[in-house]
Amino acid sequence: MAETTKPNLTEARFNHSGNLPSLLESLNASILISTYQAGQLVAVGTHAGTIRFSINQFEQAMGIAVANNRLAIGSKRQVWMMLNVPDLAPQVGEPGTHDACFLTRSSRFTGEVHGHELAFGPVGLWQVTTLFSCLSHISEEFNFIPRWKPPFISALAAEDRCHLNGMATDQGIPRYVTVMAQTNTPGGWRPDKATTGCVLEVPSGNVVAQGFAMPHSPRLHGGRLWVLDSGRGTLALIDTDTGKWQEVTRFPGYTRGLAFIGSYALVGLSRIRETSVFGGIPIAERREELKCGVGIVDLRTGKQEGHLEFASGVEEVFDVQVLPGIRNPYISGPIPDDSNKTVWVVPPLN
Repeated sequence: MAETTKPNLTEARFNHSGNLPSLLESLNASILISTYQAGQLVAVGTHAGTIRFSINQFEQAMGIAVANNRLAIGSKRQVWMMLNVPDLAPQVGEPGTHDACFLTRSSRFTGEVHGHELAFGPVGLWQVTTLFSCLSHISEEFNFIPRWKPPFISALAAEDRCHLNGMATDQGIPRYVTVMAQTNTPGGWRPDKATTGCVLEVPSGNVVAQGFAMPHSPRLHGGRLWVLDSGRGTLALIDTDTGKWQEVTRFPGYTRGLAFIGSYALVGLSRIRETSVFGGIPIAERREELKCGVGIVDLRTGKQEGHLEFASGVEEVFDVQVLPGIRNPYISGPIPDDSNKTVWVVPPLN
């Protein structure tokens, strides 16, 4: 067991499968995990054959976007932009243990638009703007710039009409989204959420597959469309030609947050809150056995090959992303942490 404690945070304890260090090393990658309820961005890396954890605070941490040397982290009212300064990596934290150094450089104020997933595109940063039932671009001038909404949504309004929550992109262009129902009234998705979840094609808005229970995190990988059927705790594969979908793997958690590297899928797992939002969904019947963490699946076999579990301090995972080619990132978030020294990056005086 590894243990990490940060000031003003509930103590977070981690368990992981014995093969997790070697698995991450063989993939030459590390993992980023956002935890909505705990307000944290957790980086999971390796050094010298052991797992290394680090935690930074982001209020209601949600979507994570990764592109080249950049990160974007969604939070309650703003989106934070981070830049990797690799030349600093050997000097920060425990010297000689890091191979990337992500520093907070700026933020964009969105207000509480319930921004879910993020993705870098060729002309800007995409956000799933759930409160307004649309996809948008992050803007310097506006709270957001709406770019697309499902055809059944009659107008942009702060009413969370269909709970548009996930986005699959292809080369930075949105191709598919998840909604919890095709409804056009304030909170209209809530009553029948156990059966009304859909995957829609962008830009047409046509239904690609339906019958999900609170779906999240659609992704394109290997030329195929994957989605998390969260209310059943599964990873599913969709045949986009027929609309049929099949369960690949079932997990002991509410599935939300999906990333791929090679032949592996990394799936975020959450316990569910005692609220009406989660009432009536199939996984609620397994409430006592649910875990919070990340499950790693070998897509060649459909078997779970490793896991990370939050034993305490964290109840909900929101997003999971992979940092390929980076084994142990150092991250300096926007909220000061007395356990780390301030990192200054200043150009020379001319």
